[in-house]
Amino acid sequence: MAKLTEEQKRQRAAKRALRSALDAEADDRRCHDQDERWKREGTRLSWAKYVAGEPCRGCGEPMQDGLGDWYPLMKLSESEKREYEETDRRFRERHADCQGGRWSISGSRVTHCGFCCPPPPMEPQQMEKLAKLFASWPSREERKKDLDTWDLTLRCDHMVPHIQHREHSYVSTGVVDCPECGERRGVVSSERVGPAYRDDGTIRDRTTADRERLARELAAAEAKLTRQQKNAATTQRRIAELQEELGSES
Repeated sequence: MAKLTEEQKRQRAAKRALRSALDAEADDRRCHDQDERWKREGTRLSWAKYVAGEPCRGCGEPMQDGLGDWYPLMKLSESEKREYEETDRRFRERHADCQGGRWSISGSRVTHCGFCCPPPPMEPQQMEKLAKLFASWPSREERKKDLDTWDLTLRCDHMVPHIQHREHSYVSTGVVDCPECGERRGVVSSERVGPAYRDDGTIRDRTTADRERLARELAAAEAKLTRQQKNAATTQRRIAELQEELGSES
């Protein structure tokens, strides 16, 4: 088989990225439509309904059965293994095309589908803990210092900015809103631009960000050239020394 050229590799990578963006769009639409259906049909349980023991409105199974968690397979008896395998088989049959993963509640052996079954409601105590946690976060102005802007190229070829925390080394979201199309579009590629906000807290415009990025690249290129020039000078001196030694021997 002939070795692929760099251009062929680039074209294949671009096709893979486009397919991935299209798949992300399809999955996003699918999940959005399911969420809208849950809202229309009142599929999500309230905390009161959950505590009262109402079954899952997505699959009809109990939200929890109180039988306790499954032990690791190595510790199950033969009869428990058969029960586990049969339960797993039935689940796979019911949700063969869901592609939604699974979830369950601690202390229960019932498995629910991540696509068909809305997650259990959050208990009031958890809501209070989250409210306290959010209240203790740094202010919005302080958080701005740790945010970077990324340029996302979408499946429609439009480019949109995306702001996220600087600790992230890549953009994890696969679909975003495209202002020009007015639709949700898959992300084909992403590039970190730099800090999203200036020191005064105002958002950094694209021109400023581009100039700063180019300045960084220029400084790096100049430093590389300096190193190369030093190496060249060292090599030139070595050549002169060798030529001198060769001349003296003759």
